[in-house]
Amino acid sequence: MLANLGLSRWDEHVYRAMLRHPCAEVEEIAAFLEAGEETVRQALDRLVDLALVRASDDGLRAVRPQAGLMLLLARAEAEVAARQHEIEATRTAIGSIVAEFSAHSSADVVTRLEGIEAVRDRLAELACEAEWECLWFSTGGAQASDAIEAAKPLNQTALKRGVLVRSVYQESFRNDPATVAYVRWMAQLGGHCRTVPTLPMRLVIFDRRAALVPIDPADSRAGALEIYIPGVLAGLVELFEQVWESGRPIGEAPARDGDGLTTQERHLLKLLAAGHTDESAARRLAVSTRSVQRMMTVLTERLRAVSRFQAGVEATRRGWVT
Repeated sequence: MLANLGLSRWDEHVYRAMLRHPCAEVEEIAAFLEAGEETVRQALDRLVDLALVRASDDGLRAVRPQAGLMLLLARAEAEVAARQHEIEATRTAIGSIVAEFSAHSSADVVTRLEGIEAVRDRLAELACEAEWECLWFSTGGAQASDAIEAAKPLNQTALKRGVLVRSVYQESFRNDPATVAYVRWMAQLGGHCRTVPTLPMRLVIFDRRAALVPIDPADSRAGALEIYIPGVLAGLVELFEQVWESGRPIGEAPARDGDGLTTQERHLLKLLAAGHTDESAARRLAVSTRSVQRMMTVLTERLRAVSRFQAGVEATRRGWVT
């Protein structure tokens, strides 16, 4: 109870015992508390240092709590006030540095961030500065564990401040328990998540004023471009909104269209019709080559075809592929 005033548990016990038994000696206090005499003496030394116990002609006596404890409380409050003043001064200094840096870099509408660590540091800064919205494209299926751990505090900080966070993942993430757990955690905190079969690239947009896109879409760890060009941002926001509208909210079962196809199956047919191999289609869908082959086996059986070529012809005839 009194730890904030510098008293340990035994200090408090001994002080209370002395208030109840003003004339008690060390041996008697030790007996009352069922403690060792050395423990009591050590507590008495600390109580003397805190001015809660004073020496008198009759020995050591406890100072009344109205005086002793209230004095300690006043000192603690003064220390808190001084610390708060220091924090405010630090906040002002940080604001000055941020303003100076922003003014220095305001002419740059595109900044190149080299390497994944530089990207993560900048994401942390932008997440703290975000006022009302964060939009994310998370490509690939299973998210790397270090990427999840890096993103968690950013999203948690933004959501606690009331920032609207909308994230789009690829359907294949549902095959990875760790990524599924992370997305559900986000949803519980108030984040909004949807899935689509394919995504064009990784993308993060803050308050529709700043966006990060990968330098190399095939290697997100190479770094990112931080963009402030209004025309480019408008296009990226529109891209996000179109993909978002086509996405499936987390928790919903895969919807099938009038032909009985899921969006992932239809995208697979389009990719194969466009000349993609099983391997390249798997990369676009962020699934394994074996998963692509299993889906094609199911689709071929539904089309009552005996070969992939015949399945393609029949899918085109039915209008599954345009």
